Amino acid sequence: MKKILVIEDNKTLAKLIAKKIQTELGLEVDVAYQLSEAKLFLHKSEYFLVLTDLNLPDAPNGEIVDYLLKKESRIIILSANIDKSFRESVMKKNIIDYVTKGGVDDINYIVHTIKRLQKNQEHKVLVVDDSMVIRKQMKSMLENLFFNVITVAHGEEAVGMIKTHPDISLVLTDYNMPVMDGLQLTNEIRKLYSKSEMNIIAVSGNEDEQITALFLKQGANDYIKKPFSKEEFSCRVNNSIEALENIHIITKHANRDFLTGLYNRKYFYKNAQPYFTTAQAEGESFGVAMINIDDLKSINETYGQENGDKIVIYLADILRANCSEYDLISRFGEEEFSLLLKNASQTDAINTLEMLREKAQKSVILSDKGEEMKFTISIGLSVHHENSFEETLNQTDMMLYNAKQEGKNRLISN
Repeated sequence: MKKILVIEDNKTLAKLIAKKIQTELGLEVDVAYQLSEAKLFLHKSEYFLVLTDLNLPDAPNGEIVDYLLKKESRIIILSANIDKSFRESVMKKNIIDYVTKGGVDDINYIVHTIKRLQKNQEHKVLVVDDSMVIRKQMKSMLENLFFNVITVAHGEEAVGMIKTHPDISLVLTDYNMPVMDGLQLTNEIRKLYSKSEMNIIAVSGNEDEQITALFLKQGANDYIKKPFSKEEFSCRVNNSIEALENIHIITKHANRDFLTGLYNRKYFYKNAQPYFTTAQAEGESFGVAMINIDDLKSINETYGQENGDKIVIYLADILRANCSEYDLISRFGEEEFSLLLKNASQTDAINTLEMLREKAQKSVILSDKGEEMKFTISIGLSVHHENSFEETLNQTDMMLYNAKQEGKNRLISN
C-alpha cells in the first residue's frame, strides 16, 4: 500500500491531516514531529509523498526540504509563512506545491491534490520543444506530478510518437520548431484525435497575440505563455487532465449499461456497423449473436426484481470472462444481450456460444433469502453476411425467435 509521511510539529494538525488522508483516500500515514523522527521513517519506508512543515524544532530554517530532496522525495510544503518573496524562493526548489496552514479548506486542498497525483500516474504526457533546456524543465515538473513523460524535439517526431503511443493523454507543444511547428502539429493531432480523446496545451514565448487564437482555433485546449511559473504550469496541466477525465466519465456513462457495465445498444450500433462494413470488404469471417435470458419475467415474479438483476449481472460476467477482448459485448434490453464475435469462423462462433450456453445452464445463483436460482439462455447466431448490417441483425433476431419457439435453452444458427 502507498504511504504518506506527514512531518509537522503541531501534533493536533498533524493528526488531523493524517486522519483525513486515511479516511478519504485509504492510504497509510506515518507522522513525524521533527527532522530526527522523519529520518527514521525515511530509513525504514518508501513514501509516495511527503507533506512537511518548514520550521521544525530540530530544523528551524527549512533544512528538512533540502534533506528530502537529497532523498529524492516528492514534497508538498505546509507553512504558515505567507510572505510572497519567501514563498517564491521555496517554489524554486523541486517541490510539488506550497500550501499555507490556514484551516480546513487547506487540508481539503491537500487531500484533493494527493488524489490528483495518484490519478496522474495513469496518464502519459508528450513534451514537444526544440530547446533541450525547456524539455528537461517541463519533464522534471511533470514527473514530479507523477506523470509518465515522453519528450521530442519537433512536430514530426511528435506525430510519429503519437502513432506509436495512442494512449498519450496530453501534448505540450512549443510554437517555433524546425521541421514542423506547433500549429502544424496541433492540426495533425486533431486529424487523429478529438478534444475528448487527447488534450493539447501550447507553450510558447511568442509575443504575437494572434498566435494564441490560432492555436485555440486549430484545436488546442489551452495556452501557456513562457516564461511561466511552476504553479501556473502545474494548475493548467492538472486542470487539463481533470477535464479530459470528466469527459471520459460522461462518455462512459453514455455508452455503458448502468446495471452490468457492458456497452449499451447505442454503442453497439455505433461501433459494430463500421467493423461490419470493413470485415465484409476484406472477407473476414465473424458472427453476430443475440442472447436472451429464458423466462426472466417469471424469475422476477418468483424471486423479485433485485434477484432477477443478479442473474442479469451474472450472465454479463460470464460473457465478459469468456469472450475475446476484441469482441463487442452489449446489453440490448432487460434480458437481451448482443455479441459481435470478431474474426471468428462459423465453427468458432458456434463453439463459443455453446460454451456460454452450457455455463449459464450450470450456474446457480443464491437469492437474498439463500434460495438457489437457475437460469438458461437462448441464442440466435448469424454468420453469413451478404446482407446489410440492419438485415443481418434482423436475421439474428429471427434465429433467436426460432430458438425460443423450439424450446429455449438452445442455439439456432443460419
